[in-house]
Amino acid sequence: MNSLKYLRRVEVFSNHLTSIRPSGESRSILRSLSSLRGYDYDLVVIGGGSGGLACSKEAASFGKKVAVLDYVTPSPQGTTWGLGGTCVNVGCIPKKLMHHASLLREAIRDAKKYGWETPDNINFNWETLVTGVQNHVKSLNWGHRVKLNDKKIKYLPALGSLLDSHTIKAVSKSGKEEIVTAENIVIAVGGRPRFPSDVPGALEHFISSDDLFSLKKEPGKTLVIGASYVALECAGFLAGLGYDSSVMMRSIPLRGFDQQMAELVVEYMGRHGTRFIRQCVPVRVDKTSEGKLNVTWKNVSTGEENEEEFDTVLVAIGRDPLTSNLCLEKAGVEVNPATRFVIGKNDEQTSVPNIYAIGDVLQDRLELTPVAIMAGKLLARRLFGGSQIPMDYHNVATTVFTPLEYSKVGFSEEEAIKEHGEDNLEVYHAFYKPLEFTVAERSEDVGYIKAVCLREGEQKVLGLHYLGPNAGEVMQGFSTAMRCGLTGDQLLSTVGIHPTCAEEIVKIHITKRSGEDPMATGC
Repeated sequence: MNSLKYLRRVEVFSNHLTSIRPSGESRSILRSLSSLRGYDYDLVVIGGGSGGLACSKEAASFGKKVAVLDYVTPSPQGTTWGLGGTCVNVGCIPKKLMHHASLLREAIRDAKKYGWETPDNINFNWETLVTGVQNHVKSLNWGHRVKLNDKKIKYLPALGSLLDSHTIKAVSKSGKEEIVTAENIVIAVGGRPRFPSDVPGALEHFISSDDLFSLKKEPGKTLVIGASYVALECAGFLAGLGYDSSVMMRSIPLRGFDQQMAELVVEYMGRHGTRFIRQCVPVRVDKTSEGKLNVTWKNVSTGEENEEEFDTVLVAIGRDPLTSNLCLEKAGVEVNPATRFVIGKNDEQTSVPNIYAIGDVLQDRLELTPVAIMAGKLLARRLFGGSQIPMDYHNVATTVFTPLEYSKVGFSEEEAIKEHGEDNLEVYHAFYKPLEFTVAERSEDVGYIKAVCLREGEQKVLGLHYLGPNAGEVMQGFSTAMRCGLTGDQLLSTVGIHPTCAEEIVKIHITKRSGEDPMATGC
């Protein structure tokens, strides 16, 4: 039998074993077959974040020989971390824990009205919070290492770059080089915070979310530069923890989100301790002899300059993909020359057939952890499990964990108007007060709900927006309904769970078109 026919039979046998999600014995056979094709691995994933880990573990479940490369370049301030990527180490996980810590402060205040004899003066310790958060993060780092080992996935703590479409150079922290080859390569390196290049002193003195969650000393009086969800979330929990918190924004808050909802978020934050410096950008930062940071900024409309001293300045103006050092051009992978995001097809395939990209590194994709995880799993199933199911990036819910949380799924009102025209829409809305706020005597009707629907027929819901407590928990179920084609008729015929904030969504009946008062009046 000639070698070509032999390799074809090997491929057929391999594909057969793959299709049956093999046992441990079959996995060993498959790993042996991989070497006959001439590659070290069936799959090498560059990037050990949520998407890359999900993809690698799913591929290993099909008996494939898999390696994961992960390397964390220190932040400009020297912060580094372990396996797990942005979400685990410097994103979703520590952010949610600190957000929760800030909510506890307000809960302690409310407790008095509920009969708890709490002291008037309560103290907060930043070091205790950071220690608790980082202990949990480190446990997650270790858990990821254990899972890779359990699934026989090779973990390479090394910086990867491409030599060609099947060859990767891995360089460890000590400088040791290793060359590995792979039949398939997945780029899942994510991104890192962007620093303003035109602000003298920014790189030396600003921190980012990469640094905040492990900051050894308390941040004190803090200026947050940016209007992204990261900026508002960080400023919000810092204010909630009792720190003097200011947000400097050049234009609009939460770009890409519904702007009515975004402004309601900002209004609530403003009433609860966060100062907003609008239409301004930093010009320079200087460190004083007392160790403070003197920030000079200007108004983009008037050109007027102001300055003020802060203990900490956090920049959150966006994130850039970590593709510059991957040498993608050596393999022919197409990237956007302006942004360095990888150009991917609908199936996450790049311009090179055997190279794929998932997560935040992809151009024009949602930069969300669960999106990267799902895309990674589905990609592995298509590559090795015979699946044809692509990643669906539509109607993905997300939550902004500001002091009053905002969750959404589907179109913003602006997007719906652009897509369908204002006259073809019916927008239902309502303000409400959570029951828990009543005894605590919080004065505002702070909650707000909006359903953006088509006007005719069964009024298909195009977008659903919720501002209130536990927003993510409330919206998760509704996002499933949206994926099933939720209509306004179905929404309004649903019986709510009483008394909850979530029921306010199914109670909405007032439209913006009617001009009626959307303030809730009771049960």
